[in-house]
Amino acid sequence: MVCNSFNLKRDAYYKYKSRADKRKEIEQQIIHIVKKRRKSLPREGVRKLMKSLNEDFEKQHLKVGRDTLFNVLREHNMLTLRKKYSCRTTNSYHRFYKYNNLIKDMKVTKPNQVWVSDISYIRTLKGFCYLALITDMYSRKIVGYDLSDSLELKGCVRALNKALYKKTNIKNLTHHSDRGIQYCSNVYTNILKRKK
Repeated sequence: MVCNSFNLKRDAYYKYKSRADKRKEIEQQIIHIVKKRRKSLPREGVRKLMKSLNEDFEKQHLKVGRDTLFNVLREHNMLTLRKKYSCRTTNSYHRFYKYNNLIKDMKVTKPNQVWVSDISYIRTLKGFCYLALITDMYSRKIVGYDLSDSLELKGCVRALNKALYKKTNIKNLTHHSDRGIQYCSNVYTNILKRKK
């Protein structure tokens, strides 16, 4: 009756239903195997699951590719989201004097007119290391840098000293930073004041 309403042959409907049922059964087997694995490793992603569960899939006579596994886990809300590890490098809440932004309306027309300082972090197997950079705003060249394993002031000072050691024509140079604690500290600002 239903088949006639949709102009379908009965055998086509039963073939489709049989394929859909088979697919559901395979999905349930996959879900069962993944849930079992996730009990011990709840954060394991699809690529690692593929490698570790290959044997289990073969034992169940299941041919499961990466895309199939992705689709099944997505459909059942079982994909793990990556934890985003980030690191804060700027502390603007400190006791040191915060200088005004001198480059807000400035037109930068030549090298050694404005140097911009910042700290970036690099993730390693042992944790984070911190890259203090001083970049010439006009040429975008790095004029000073230092890589260290902490956010301490020393790294920023070493980067500044490297930049000052290399350059001689720094008359009327403006130093710009995010006004983090390292760049507003007395040690750092005294070096800048000495160089005018």
